[in-house]
Amino acid sequence: MSDLKKNINSDEIIWSSIKLQLKDIYGDAEYSNWLKLLTFSKVEKDIIKFYAPTKFMCDWILSHYGKKILSFWREKDKSIKDISVFVYNENDKNSDNDDQTKTNKNFTKKIPNSSKNDLENNLDPRFTFKDFVVGKSNELAFSACRRVADSEDVPFNPLFLYGGVGLGKTHLMHAIAWQRMKLNPKLKILYLSAEKFMYEFIKALRLKNTVAFKEQFRSVNLLMIDDVQFIIGKESTQEEFFHTFNALADQNRQMVISADKSPSDLEGLEERLRSRLGWGLVADIHPTTYELRLSIIEAKIERYNIDLSKDVIEFLAHKITSSVRELEGALTRLAAHVTLVGRSVNLEIAEDLLQDLLRASDRRTTIDQIQKKVAEHFNVKVSDMHSSRRSRAVARPRQIAMFLAKNLTSRSLPEIGRKFGGRDHTTVIHAIKKVQELTKNDSSLSEDIEILTRSLQS
Repeated sequence: MSDLKKNINSDEIIWSSIKLQLKDIYGDAEYSNWLKLLTFSKVEKDIIKFYAPTKFMCDWILSHYGKKILSFWREKDKSIKDISVFVYNENDKNSDNDDQTKTNKNFTKKIPNSSKNDLENNLDPRFTFKDFVVGKSNELAFSACRRVADSEDVPFNPLFLYGGVGLGKTHLMHAIAWQRMKLNPKLKILYLSAEKFMYEFIKALRLKNTVAFKEQFRSVNLLMIDDVQFIIGKESTQEEFFHTFNALADQNRQMVISADKSPSDLEGLEERLRSRLGWGLVADIHPTTYELRLSIIEAKIERYNIDLSKDVIEFLAHKITSSVRELEGALTRLAAHVTLVGRSVNLEIAEDLLQDLLRASDRRTTIDQIQKKVAEHFNVKVSDMHSSRRSRAVARPRQIAMFLAKNLTSRSLPEIGRKFGGRDHTTVIHAIKKVQELTKNDSSLSEDIEILTRSLQS
């Protein structure tokens, strides 16, 4: 038997073993729906090559299972570096001809090289500037990220991105890293979450290896920390992050930080750290507009290569408004239906497939809705919610609205204060405490709040 034949058989045995591992992890249903559709081709130049029926399948399988497959394969063959997934035609599915690779377009990007530190391997290949849809709500953040990615110098340090969940902060940070690596592969880049930073620091303390930790983080050319709000209340981690920040700033090394709020609104973060986070450019990513959601949907369905009618597209843009992540999840579900079931999606089918997402979206309450509902209930004007009037007939409903805003939304205290005529967060705290105290002895007020809560959540 030739060496080539031995290698082919060996690789097929490895893939058979990995398939069993994948089925055990993901379960029979998920395995049958996705991984069973993946066909092993060969290993060539340290790259595992697979085939899948459609472009959408290629994207989906690589983004959701690629790293796991690569990890399993490297346990058995450390020489493997990457995975490629190609679209096949039914006619050439079983062909071993090398020309097949040339005639079938590869729609995926490579998994990061295993020779890099694990902390540097956290980038999603889908998150590039090319795949980011720009609109009025995110154009400043996008432009700032492009500037950082394309500049050899440090234009502003740090670049601080903030906004709600699923609006694109992580996408932009990954895009910066991909672009910087493309321009200069020798750069040392670290991207990780604040929780991961904390975990690595605690591990270094436990192993008495803080010198190596400091060297690792303070010698990078680009450090990106996602969701920095998670180190609030973690005093030792904040202290280490503060010194890391200073060390990199002194060396003029670029830093990109993200959070759900602006530095000034990160209550519980040390003042000196909050001050430094605001040194550079602070860029807000606002909630998406209807027009931007339309653009995102159109870009995604082109990528997935599926057809959706105009009424379905407009329906999605109107109904799923909370985050780009949820919108992408809805599109993925519709694309999977088209690919797996083989039928187009009309409005009725879309509503049925997405009923849980639509219910969750409908349940979300805004501060504007709270103000309107409270004003109606207590027979005052909505404008009284923003006014400086202090009469009890106005002040009490305003305090109740602040209390409900804190309990029924994810907005921060400063954000709530701004929505009530630009009031300070301490005013909001006072209102919340006041309502809590009153409800202990005032059953009528408790009933009012219960009625308002049910009405807003129904």
